[in-house]
Amino acid sequence: MDKRKNRLRESTDAGAGAEMRQADRVYGAQAGGADGLQAGYADALEAEAIGEAETWKEQLKKLARQNKLAVFSAVLIGVILLIAVFAPVTAPYDPYAQDLVNRLAAPSAQHWLGTDDLGRDMASRIIYGARISMAIGLLPTMISMVIGTILGLIAGYYGGKVDFVIMRLADVMLAFPSLLLAMVIMYTMGGGLVNIFIALSLVNWAGTARIVRSQTLSLKEAEYVEAARSIGVKGRTILLRHILPNCLPSLIVLFTLNIPSAILSEASLSFLGVGAQPPSASWGLAVVRGKKYLFTEPWLSIAPCAAIMIVVLAFNFLGDGLRDVLDPYLKEQ
Repeated sequence: MDKRKNRLRESTDAGAGAEMRQADRVYGAQAGGADGLQAGYADALEAEAIGEAETWKEQLKKLARQNKLAVFSAVLIGVILLIAVFAPVTAPYDPYAQDLVNRLAAPSAQHWLGTDDLGRDMASRIIYGARISMAIGLLPTMISMVIGTILGLIAGYYGGKVDFVIMRLADVMLAFPSLLLAMVIMYTMGGGLVNIFIALSLVNWAGTARIVRSQTLSLKEAEYVEAARSIGVKGRTILLRHILPNCLPSLIVLFTLNIPSAILSEASLSFLGVGAQPPSASWGLAVVRGKKYLFTEPWLSIAPCAAIMIVVLAFNFLGDGLRDVLDPYLKEQ
């Protein structure tokens, strides 16, 4: 604990020193006129970029050193992604091929996880289901976070009526449970994977917008932002080059923690019959198809449930590890 406190104190002192040197460059350049200000501003940007590069290296090393569970989770997620991408190679059978003679077969060397009520190999369907779950987890989460980040940056930086409209719209979105709102959208548009993408992309942006707005409100008063504004740098450039990079640590953690929510939402929608439709190899669809055989052939439901649990826990452990590294004060508390 003492060593961690000393490392934290040293990194804090180093960061404070870098910020003071950056401020000295900017304010010292102000005394030299517009040319000196622009030169000092460029030096500050260069020092800031070097400091960020060193910080990211240190953070990755710290994650590998302090949180082995998060590193193991990252490796596990990478393995699952590889298995999903190369599903035609890794799957032992065609996930849609029916064999009614061997329907409801118990797990064996031939069928590792048994077969379902249509004789389809469950291991192959779990592997192909990883494609659906990982795609639903990654892409809609990324889209919703891009929407929330853009709206949060605009609301926090420009304020006024723009901020009021965006935040009231976010309040309306947050007033409804996300799964319930996604169900309403799915019932309106119909089932299917494409509609799941659209529904999950539309319902999860409000939380990201609020977080980015709060950080933008504090960052836009920083000295380097004031220096950029004083020499006529456009607001869009300030948002993209100065404010957004400082929001990235929080966005990375939020991204890893939102992916499990999207995976569970897809499984829940498919379980309720408004998500993926047969014969899709969805994990949620596999659970609902196997529930009527729960007391006779329990592996039909246990296998997809275990796959969902492993992926969700892996992303949650990775998100917790990243949060501890990117915000060390939480770990100290």
